Amino acid sequence: MDDSKDHQKTFEAPLSRRSVLQGAGMMGVAALAGSPGQVLAEGTAAVNHTIRIAPISLEIAPNKIIKTTAYNGTVPGPTLRLQEGKPVAIKVINDSGYPNIVHWHGFFIPSVQDGAMEEGSPIIPASQSLIYAFTPKPNGTRWYHSHAMAMANLNRSTYTGEFGFVIVEPANDPGRYDREVLLAARRWEGSWISMQDFIKRVPANNGLEVMYHSATFGERMLGHGEPVRVRQGEQVLFRLLNASPTMPVSLALPGHRFTVIALDGNPVPTQATVDTLTLDVAERADVIVEMNNPGVWVFGSTDPMDRNMGMGIVVEYENYGGEARWISPANAAWDYTVFGRPAALATPDETISLKFEKIPGGRGRFNRWTINGKSWPETNRLFTVEQGKRYRLLLNNNSGDTHPVHLHRHNFEITKIGDTVTSGVMKDTISMPRFTTAEVDFVADDPGPTMLHCHHQDHLDEGFAGVFTYA
Repeated sequence: MDDSKDHQKTFEAPLSRRSVLQGAGMMGVAALAGSPGQVLAEGTAAVNHTIRIAPISLEIAPNKIIKTTAYNGTVPGPTLRLQEGKPVAIKVINDSGYPNIVHWHGFFIPSVQDGAMEEGSPIIPASQSLIYAFTPKPNGTRWYHSHAMAMANLNRSTYTGEFGFVIVEPANDPGRYDREVLLAARRWEGSWISMQDFIKRVPANNGLEVMYHSATFGERMLGHGEPVRVRQGEQVLFRLLNASPTMPVSLALPGHRFTVIALDGNPVPTQATVDTLTLDVAERADVIVEMNNPGVWVFGSTDPMDRNMGMGIVVEYENYGGEARWISPANAAWDYTVFGRPAALATPDETISLKFEKIPGGRGRFNRWTINGKSWPETNRLFTVEQGKRYRLLLNNNSGDTHPVHLHRHNFEITKIGDTVTSGVMKDTISMPRFTTAEVDFVADDPGPTMLHCHHQDHLDEGFAGVFTYA
């Protein structure tokens, strides 16, 4: 059976729909040129930062070279430190070789600057550039990444090294730590496989999935990069990100515990201490670790397969050496409600039900994903909101896959996980394990077309996306 022919047939329709979006985006560039406060044409703002998207050869271990694209030649790309409330202009030069776009993940900014063509943000044609100009808010750990469509091409969009941290500094930060370390979990070398061939219990009608062959936590594979060097007694702030194209990750640092102070960049009401962290794609966690167990340790994925692929980094105490140790932690389910309050929120102005389901593609083909029975672009008017009102989304993952559901340009407050009521945890992405429910509230306070989608690149490409509009 020639799978390549099936790939082509499967992707003809989605690609043509994307070309329509790209055309709309280009018209947006012309219409917006020179408009104050919008995406700016070149020459209309003083540039504070420049990001060049271009191919690189990335060495993640000796003689282990990944051909990818990246921002300014590094993976992750340069960390942008912005001041909350202080306008910034960022020039993006697209030398990636294909039409591209940058999404400013977790920011409260107008739709046209957000970096999603589905909201009307302009695409950046190959060999051209664009200046994003906006006022950064809110403060916290944000990030930026490609929001282009990848489809069957595993060398585009989030399958590449096109991502980086953005730290939006508050006007006044007293500092609660001795050292700051930024680490992104990343899987590499993806290939399409039939999951039914890989896991025999998966039904034969299940479509293609991505399997990875190497991984990094930080810049290089476990054992091949510089360790995180610490001193006994230090309070270390780890800013952690799952920047993989698909698949969640659970992390542990044996002999140490994580005090979670923020999720998705937003302070949590209850700073609980845990042994393991689970981050789905696009999720971030800010955690404080007290360095009170001297030695040389592996900080990495709790999954042996991930660590064998390279997902880990060595943490080395001053005046200690030798082989890095790994001790598997006890299994512990990840629970958002641990970081919240048990009190329920008041009744919202309106509730909206969203059910996520899969249409299996069959062996050698791709699945389709639906929201309330429809796939993108039929979901380009998912629902309508009124500015200032509070809405409760009743999320139902009626599928056997996990979905990190991301809401653009707004934060939401988790109000229920399964049957457990909670409040106070503010996020922009929520992980929905297979066959689970959750409820989240958001205030319609950032007018404009707003995207909601699964952050697994393949699920997004296969229709798991929708846009709601303001009345």
